[in-house]
Amino acid sequence: MVDRKQVALITGSNRGIGLETARQLGERGVMVIVSARTESEATEAAGKLRKEGIEADSIVLDVQKASDRAAAEKFIEAKYGRLDILINNAGIGPADGIVGFRVSISTEDELQNMFSVNLFSLVALTHELLPLLKKSEAGRIVNLSSILGSLTLQAMEPSPVAQLRKFAYNASKAAVNMFTIHLAAELKDTNIKVNSVHPGWVKTALGSDAAPMSVADGAKTSVAVALLGPESPTGRFIHDVNKELPW
Repeated sequence: MVDRKQVALITGSNRGIGLETARQLGERGVMVIVSARTESEATEAAGKLRKEGIEADSIVLDVQKASDRAAAEKFIEAKYGRLDILINNAGIGPADGIVGFRVSISTEDELQNMFSVNLFSLVALTHELLPLLKKSEAGRIVNLSSILGSLTLQAMEPSPVAQLRKFAYNASKAAVNMFTIHLAAELKDTNIKVNSVHPGWVKTALGSDAAPMSVADGAKTSVAVALLGPESPTGRFIHDVNKELPW
């Protein structure tokens, strides 16, 4: 897409889909910055990738901490001068899994915690790093959402996700989608593309072993959307690259 090596930051990338996303981007020649809430986790993850021949750096980044977000911006600015790809991968799910229908018993604490991690921190970090993305020749912002954040699918009768209505989680992902739509519209005349992605039902701590997709398959959509060419769409909700999901 560009002549010089791209630089990507992946949040929550010391394990799971985040680490695999960093791996797959690195295998495609991208310089990846691995991040985690502790220095030991970030360093260990980056070390694994380097042993595989991938060019990887590491930073401490708890997305909920303003000081960590500011430090990440300063580090990237000083070392690389720009950011080409931001993958907002860090997030949390319901403590008791995604199956259920529980809007009437959703607690304030649950909502506050879910939105703090999945939305507020994502928005704050994106705002912090946007000046660096504007220095890129082809900036890409990838927001990890979920099919459960689709209002269209939730409202269908019958709904294909009727048994997966954990309100706090689903609402946080719907809000991420709204942020994607608004930021993409704001940046439509720039070289930055902003998209939401649904990785699929993946064998992770949230998805459980019952999920049909491997972590490697779950990372593919984020990687493909991060590497979209100049004529590709922005402000979309994407799964499996060639499939758009309804908002």
